[in-house]
Amino acid sequence: MIKGSDMSRVLEIEQAGGCYYQDGIKKDPLLILKENGFNLIRLRLWNDPKDKFGNPYGAGNCDLECVKVLAKRCKKYGLKWLLDFHYSDFWADPGKQTMPKAWNSYDLDQLKKAVYDFTFETLQELKKENLSPDIAAIGNEITNGLLWPLGKADYFDNLVSLVNEGLKACSEAAPETKTMIHLDNGGNNQLYVKWFDSYFSKGGRNFDYIGLSYYMFWHGTLDDLENNLHDLARRYGKEMIVAETSYGFTMEDYQEYEKIKERKGMALNSKLIENLPFEISEEGQCQYIEALMKTIESIEKCKGFIYWGGECIPVEGCGWATAEALEYIEEKGPGGNEWTNQALFDYGGNVLPAVKKIKNL
Repeated sequence: MIKGSDMSRVLEIEQAGGCYYQDGIKKDPLLILKENGFNLIRLRLWNDPKDKFGNPYGAGNCDLECVKVLAKRCKKYGLKWLLDFHYSDFWADPGKQTMPKAWNSYDLDQLKKAVYDFTFETLQELKKENLSPDIAAIGNEITNGLLWPLGKADYFDNLVSLVNEGLKACSEAAPETKTMIHLDNGGNNQLYVKWFDSYFSKGGRNFDYIGLSYYMFWHGTLDDLENNLHDLARRYGKEMIVAETSYGFTMEDYQEYEKIKERKGMALNSKLIENLPFEISEEGQCQYIEALMKTIESIEKCKGFIYWGGECIPVEGCGWATAEALEYIEEKGPGGNEWTNQALFDYGGNVLPAVKKIKNL
């Protein structure tokens, strides 16, 4: 089984003074995961995560140089890794797919070439340093499209043509790298069937994995996820990975660690947890992980999961967006860290029981 975690913010957190511990011993968090049975790390890539004055956008500042540093750690520890192309200068998800600043004036043909060139050149540069990813995701949670407005799902032909360029570039630059198309809302079978039926009917290129984001507090029950996975396997014959998931281990506030007044606060709030079957505690996080892994094991085509935000311990200066980033994505904010109470490490950086649970399952 693929047992993975997104660890894209590690460098920024470490540079700000954050540390990670196993049994009281300070260690590289990637090594901690490796020693506890994890075998894959997911790293996101933003095109140019800083403003025109060079001010960083935060949330890991995930440019290619940052990715290289973490990919080298993966190679050092024998971990496979997944490269998550966002095709944006900052967060891309179902609610925003902001065009990279350098591509703002492009028409569709220019944008297709830009996607191809960026994907090809990135993979070629990684290959030169013996850092080729094991998997590449062409876009991040592209349920509603990518590279808005031209690539919105409203213009599905455009969306398919852009994804095709990324897949083509990957096959030509790094044929050994497997490819993924990743949507959110993993419990919504109707959404997935409509999306992939449209994709294939409009000439979408072949790829290796369907990636699904599944957060129990947003995306339905584990039964919903299981039913979707079974149906997708039957319809499309693709291997699948739960490409994002997480669960809370506490509802204790962490403002004293962030040391900021204007903060976004927890994504997993008191209203979202009202109907969850597992409590928000260290034990509840373990129970969720065990239930998720049993669901995955019951479906032959589902190859594993990638935990999201596993590294997100609360450290002063490390939030989800800087002021410059908020301006780029045209959001008001505020900043701060909204995922800390769902990490795989507690507020002091100590590895949580869920990590050992994953090792033993």
